[in-house]
Amino acid sequence: MEILMIITVGVLVTVATYLLLSKSMLRVIIGVMILSHGAHLMLLSLAGLKEGSPPLLGEEAASYADPLPQALILTAIVIGFGITAFMLVLAYRTYKAHKTDNLDELRGTKDD
Repeated sequence: MEILMIITVGVLVTVATYLLLSKSMLRVIIGVMILSHGAHLMLLSLAGLKEGSPPLLGEEAASYADPLPQALILTAIVIGFGITAFMLVLAYRTYKAHKTDNLDELRGTKDD
């Protein structure tokens, strides 16, 4: 199962890198989102995909699942949604001000 997850992480990172290298701001934002989801999946895979009992069983439990990776990923997802909302608003305001979302056109020239 870990091999499948690592291949999925590789595909997500590859797609995210392709989108990050594009000229459209919206594609760059989607690339950042996909890259963060790939990082979340990698963290979950590195924590180990083992079957176990729920994390809060008591002191007599023989096996249990580690709740730390899930808590870290949940926190990262919430922060990622906030950053994505901020980037979307920033891209919208940039589009309204400059009438383009092409990053090459927004760069300007050396004379500016």
